[in-house]
Amino acid sequence: MRRKGHERSGGARGGAHSRFHPRRPGAHRYVPPAALLVILLCLLPSVALGAGGTTDVKPRTSLPVIERQVMCVTCKIPLEVAESPQANREREFIQSLINEGQDEAQIKRSLVAQYGPTVLALPSAQGFDLTVYLVPLAVFLALLATLAVLLPRWRRHARAQAGSVLEAPPLDPAATARLDADLARFD
Repeated sequence: MRRKGHERSGGARGGAHSRFHPRRPGAHRYVPPAALLVILLCLLPSVALGAGGTTDVKPRTSLPVIERQVMCVTCKIPLEVAESPQANREREFIQSLINEGQDEAQIKRSLVAQYGPTVLALPSAQGFDLTVYLVPLAVFLALLATLAVLLPRWRRHARAQAGSVLEAPPLDPAATARLDADLARFD
């Protein structure tokens, strides 16, 4: 005895052994296990982050990350290796900003406002500070251009000299006899 909607139909869907049945209200469609696995793997990161309801998660920074990017303003060395009262005050200031929830860029702006631009380990990439990045690049490119021009000239010059090998002047008979005697001693 068959239920209504499950009658055999020998149509294009494959007959009695087909996975496809006429849709009924409330009936579920077959989903292959591989598709379920893909769906679960896509949902896994969102479950791991928690269901906080907000998708705007700010990346939280840490003191060691900021310490590598700023300098002690009195020691003039990176804050991560500085051991001075001023370095400790800077660390406390940075930690208070981290506790407030500020990100890296906000903390750096606060440090520049508090201590001046010398607190940053790397200069900004704008204005005159941009020369710190552009001058080494320009020097490197100039050296490459110089090599590109001079290297073929040097090679041509070396080939020309190799083609015209100068012969040594012939030895006089006394020098030849002395050379033969010296060589005979080593045999």
